Amino acid sequence: MAQTTSFTADKVPQAPEDPLFGLMAAYRKDTFEKKVDLGIGAYRDDNAKPWVLPVVKKAEERLRSDPNLNHEYLPIAGLADFTSAAQKLILGADSPAIKEKRVCTLQTISGTGAVHLGSLFLSKFYPRPQSQPVYFSSPTWANHNQIFSNVSLPIKTYPYFSASTKGLDFQGMLSTLRSAPRGSIILLHACAHNPTGVDPTQEQWKEIATVVREGGHFPFFDCAYQGFASGDLERDAWAVRYFVEEGFELCVAQSFAKNFGLYGERAGAFHFVASPSGDASGTIGRIASQLAILQRSEISNPPAYGARIASLVLNDRELFSEWEGNLRTMSGRIIKMREELQGKLEELGTPGKWTHITEQIGMFSFTGLNEEQVGKLRSEAHVYMTKNGRISMAGLNGGNVEYVAKAIDRAVRETS
Repeated sequence: MAQTTSFTADKVPQAPEDPLFGLMAAYRKDTFEKKVDLGIGAYRDDNAKPWVLPVVKKAEERLRSDPNLNHEYLPIAGLADFTSAAQKLILGADSPAIKEKRVCTLQTISGTGAVHLGSLFLSKFYPRPQSQPVYFSSPTWANHNQIFSNVSLPIKTYPYFSASTKGLDFQGMLSTLRSAPRGSIILLHACAHNPTGVDPTQEQWKEIATVVREGGHFPFFDCAYQGFASGDLERDAWAVRYFVEEGFELCVAQSFAKNFGLYGERAGAFHFVASPSGDASGTIGRIASQLAILQRSEISNPPAYGARIASLVLNDRELFSEWEGNLRTMSGRIIKMREELQGKLEELGTPGKWTHITEQIGMFSFTGLNEEQVGKLRSEAHVYMTKNGRISMAGLNGGNVEYVAKAIDRAVRETS
């Protein structure tokens, strides 16, 4: 007898392939010898190889030699030594929020899990009497849209990237935030904005904070690149710390994928900072209890290995210092690749202005290349990048940067 399914195509339509992972698959199938992957946001050394941080290798050796190491469950909130160190890393060891015990932290499935946990909590508990939306920058990390849509929070955007200047559309951003419904959720990239690489200055952050306060909005920081962006952990955390010092109630999603190279270990943290009210400790206790219930219902408890590695480094002065050196190595190589790519495009006389490549920061550069040019680069030069012209600077190295520059020059000239 023929069987029927309850999950017919009209009920469960075929979902589109994830664009980034589809790009990765196409790159792997390409047999061209000089192919270049500028799509995936993962660090590569100057030989285009994944780089296991030397400090991570040391931490792994310590773990393996620990006779007390086991594979027991972690608590629901995660490894306590890791979460407390993660707090200090993003908020600062002398943070007023930590001193006043108005922060709670849960270990998460990297930054993605932290954004999800935060969005789920806000969808259930944040007062939204007028169905206030969450505002993202335009553009933003593509997964933000899916994560917040999955918890049924309405989405709107604020202007961020200026196509004409290839920098920040600051006035457009402020104008939209001023007109947002009071009490909206404002998602902000703490540093190394993905996908543009364009960050506000400290003075601009102060203006953003003023507008957010005037609108009674709730700030939600996503921090995936602390230390990786500039090579300076303090500088990259400045915006978050400023908002906390100004007394905002806020949350932070924190990833250790990029700055530790722990991409597959999924180490992250979600922090909630209560406002400095008289009952802040009671407030944060209630919030922590509800976050624990949400975490328990979804993953029970987080994975241990990546958190143990990060915890060893964060809590050991010598290892921490070595980690800072590793961060400077990664950020320094990316800065060098920015300088070389811009320099070679200018040497070639490639039409357009290319100073934005070095003015942007972090893993990515929003090149300004259009979809037609991106298509030509892929089909003719086997250079892979996302359709919006975003490139991972870590995919460039001394052996391919000239090839990529010449390919970009050719694509721009042939489509101008």
